[in-house]
Amino acid sequence: MNPLTPFLENQFVFILDGAFGTELERKGYDINDSLWSAKFLMEKPEAIAEVHLDYLRAGSDCITTASYQASFEGFMKRGMSEEEAKALIASSVQIAKKVRDDFWADETNRTKRLKPLVAASVGPYGAYLADGSEFRGDYALDVEALQAFHAKRLLTLIEAKPDLLACETIPCLKEAKALCTLLEDYPDVSAWMSFSAKDGEHINSGESVRECAQFLENQKNIVAIGINCTAPEFIESLIGEIKAVSSKLIIVYPNGGATYNALTKTWNGLSKNASYGKMAYGWYQKGARLIGGCCQTTPEDIAQIAKWVRG
Repeated sequence: MNPLTPFLENQFVFILDGAFGTELERKGYDINDSLWSAKFLMEKPEAIAEVHLDYLRAGSDCITTASYQASFEGFMKRGMSEEEAKALIASSVQIAKKVRDDFWADETNRTKRLKPLVAASVGPYGAYLADGSEFRGDYALDVEALQAFHAKRLLTLIEAKPDLLACETIPCLKEAKALCTLLEDYPDVSAWMSFSAKDGEHINSGESVRECAQFLENQKNIVAIGINCTAPEFIESLIGEIKAVSSKLIIVYPNGGATYNALTKTWNGLSKNASYGKMAYGWYQKGARLIGGCCQTTPEDIAQIAKWVRG
């Protein structure tokens, strides 16, 4: 069964969490690293747990694991064995599940909500490169090579038993196709697929978001299609483009409006919007049913969404 269904029968929007890496940074942690937030799986897992808990307290129906930039290749470059890399990737799911279960064990946290889900983050190949490729989609790998990169990590995350997968910040259609082909081997696994976009009609590779949505419409594992880590100003248009060709749930979790600088690994030109909840309500009105935030958004932004979703 689609794990999102009970939530959307109970309330009109499924509330995602917000930024992970930039939230760690906001707490004073240094994320300027090729592993980005995934380095905390090695160095300080309690920091990861802290961010997850903040989002649950803010009202999230789902927390997304710190596996976005976690890969066998990335960890093994840092001197880890393959087995150690596998354990670290799996630990991202285990940490999130423990935080969620501990949160839910307190009955005072159950008011007006269902037990939150854990989504295992599957970041793009470009995240492993750590050069901003996920905002260009210009890597020179074919579908088969992308499958080879993702296969072992995908299996590791699935074996850790999250509630669903978050295939996110995907910059090109061939990477979405590679992931969908791999998912065919796991018919009981649900996933969302969200692309990073450059404007109101095109994902970062320059391909049309309509073409992507049309392809995903017939992919059985995919329960929601949408956009993340994209400027808020493009979201309404992108929702319309997806809605024109797809009957699937639409997911949006844009960033704070800044531009990523791959050289300094920082976000430039942040235009922090004080009314994130108001913008999110506009995305709901346009047709989005899964809504949250990406880089530079905060638990406070998610709390604004939860306020109008749960009254």
